[in-house]
Amino acid sequence: MGLVIPAIVLSAGRSSRMGKPKATLPVGGGGTFLTRIVRTFLDAGVDDLIVVLGHDADAIAASFSESGLPARFVVNREYDRGQLSSLLAGLNVIDRPGVSAALVTLVDVPLVSAATVSAVIDAYHRTDAPIVRPTSRGRHGHPLLIERSIFAALRSAEPTAGAKPIVRAYASAIGDIPIEDEGAFTDIDTEDEYRAAIVARFGGGGAPS
Repeated sequence: MGLVIPAIVLSAGRSSRMGKPKATLPVGGGGTFLTRIVRTFLDAGVDDLIVVLGHDADAIAASFSESGLPARFVVNREYDRGQLSSLLAGLNVIDRPGVSAALVTLVDVPLVSAATVSAVIDAYHRTDAPIVRPTSRGRHGHPLLIERSIFAALRSAEPTAGAKPIVRAYASAIGDIPIEDEGAFTDIDTEDEYRAAIVARFGGGGAPS
């Protein structure tokens, strides 16, 4: 079994409820949602990162380039077709011999820790579960690990249903790992959620206007 596990960060949506790209929102220490996520995965030993862009792609890429962090970008021109289209765009970039699985996360979830990313990878190596995901009190968080054997099923999935039915079909008790990291379950979609999760935690970062 191959040992290469790239990461895909989904950042193509319109961020309509936030009113500006979530990828560029400040999140303490001078970083943004996207730079924090990329740093987290790098700290966990993941060195192949794909960021899927769509709406405001040029602005997000320009903002990220200032960080100097290593990541590859792919633009999903059909991002309005839904999140599955962005996931497939990312899979098409990372799918190659030697890849055993992919880590997938949302730009909406910037507070996950490197320890959680490592725990998901370790659980996959330990169990060979085709789906590995953090769990806590009935919740499922990020990052999600998807074994390469499932890529074909995702490509055949009904676009309107998205990836969730496939993930549920292959999920298992051994792949659901208990995680205490609240960041793995903190999905930030609105200004109120931003203020509660980011401003309250880091302070001074400012809220989106």
